[in-house]
Parts: sequence; C-alpha cells; structure tokens
Amino acid sequence: VVRFHQLVLEKMRKPKTNRVPRTRADGEWTEAQFWSFIRSGLCALSRKWPPIVRHAFNACRRPSQSDNKRLKWEHQCCECKGWFPRKEVQADHVVPCGALKSFEDIPGFVERLLCEQEGINVLCVTCHNAKTQSERVAKENEDE
Repeated sequence: VVRFHQLVLEKMRKPKTNRVPRTRADGEWTEAQFWSFIRSGLCALSRKWPPIVRHAFNACRRPSQSDNKRLKWEHQCCECKGWFPRKEVQADHVVPCGALKSFEDIPGFVERLLCEQEGINVLCVTCHNAKTQSERVAKENEDE
C-alpha cells in the first residue's frame, strides 16, 4: 500500500524543467545561493564591528527605568524615540549596503557595511522593518 502511494505521488509531481543552472560549489549552488552565502558571511562579520556593536548602541542607551531588575540598559530608537531592551533594537545603515551580485560589488558593499558610527542608526524592530520595506518599494519603483 505504501509503495502504491509513493508511485501515485511521483506521477502527480510536475517534472522539473527550466531549472536555474547550478554553477557554484561543484554544481550544488545557483549564483543566487552563492551570493546569498557571501552576503550572510559578511553581515555576520559586521556584528563584531566596534562602531556598530559598542559605539552606536552605547550612544543611545540609559540605565533601565523598568521594574524588571534583570534589565540593565534601555536603548532609544532614533525614529520613534521609544525606549526598548537591547534585543528589541537593531542597527540600521543610513546608506543601504546595496546588492551583492558580482565580485565587482564586494568593495563598495563592504565599505558601506563596515561604516563608522555616523552611518548607523539604532532603530526598534518595528521602525527598522518599516524603513527596510519602504527602501524595497522605492528600489522596485526605481527599477521600473
């Protein structure tokens, strides 16, 4: 019975056609997967960059005004001016890092990613998501 169901499912699946060529990692990754991997690695590296990790977040913090005794610091969102625990704020680049689709893009991307404190805003998650979405919409409108 199980084998019958497997055969039925195999016949119901659409055949894979017009697949994107897998040109990277010995034929395992597409170009998009490869550049996503590089971008992810560089972004992970930026989380250790002192102007972001220490300077930007320390510039917008105050001792906690909360009743929660475990919460030592609160950080102010540059957009809505609200106060949030560290896990609810994110570093946002004033100048977006941009696309990473070729080796020629790497120097500019890294330069914008690893900027100084003046190039970083600390935003709450809600404001950061709204800003990111508005940048995406603006870019899509620009491309049309």
